[in-house]
Amino acid sequence: MAHKCASVPQVFSDITLASRTKSKCDVIAKAVGGNRIKTAQVDADQVPQLVELFRSVKPEMVINVALPYQDLTIMDACLETGVHYLDTANYEPPDVAKFEYKWQWAYHDRFKKAGLTAILGCGFDPGVTGVFTAYASKHHFDEMHTLDIVDCNAGDHGKPFATNFNPEINIREVTQRGKYWENGKWIETAPTKFTNP
Repeated sequence: MAHKCASVPQVFSDITLASRTKSKCDVIAKAVGGNRIKTAQVDADQVPQLVELFRSVKPEMVINVALPYQDLTIMDACLETGVHYLDTANYEPPDVAKFEYKWQWAYHDRFKKAGLTAILGCGFDPGVTGVFTAYASKHHFDEMHTLDIVDCNAGDHGKPFATNFNPEINIREVTQRGKYWENGKWIETAPTKFTNP
């Protein structure tokens, strides 16, 4: 995300990358180069720390790529400081994997009243896959009846186990019950169990 934003300076003129572990941010900033990214330390579970950071940096928008169970504290800090919000994954409670937007949708009226935008779920899927699908539907196909989205990565990154994003969240997602919409209703499926042959 930091690399992509830094590549469009006409849109992202100033970037601050913050994490509980600032040294990880420093590595990313150095890789981007050109002093494009400033770094800071913050615990995304702590609204007061987030508020202090947002007040010192004065961002127009916070792009949240923290863990999904930190979404609500970051949204609280954005509301307190008058900052627009965008995230890549919906909120999940820390103790249970549950894909549901109700917790974040409960913020709708507060963001609207504050004149702030909150854009949810702009990661891979949902997110850019929706944009890609809408574009393909509008420009390349007369009809679309089914779309399968397959999560995969571009290699193993030299590790025995590689995920598309946070490994903990990947594991939580592939071990929970699946849902899909068919014939006007939600269908639930059990997670697939893999065994070595």
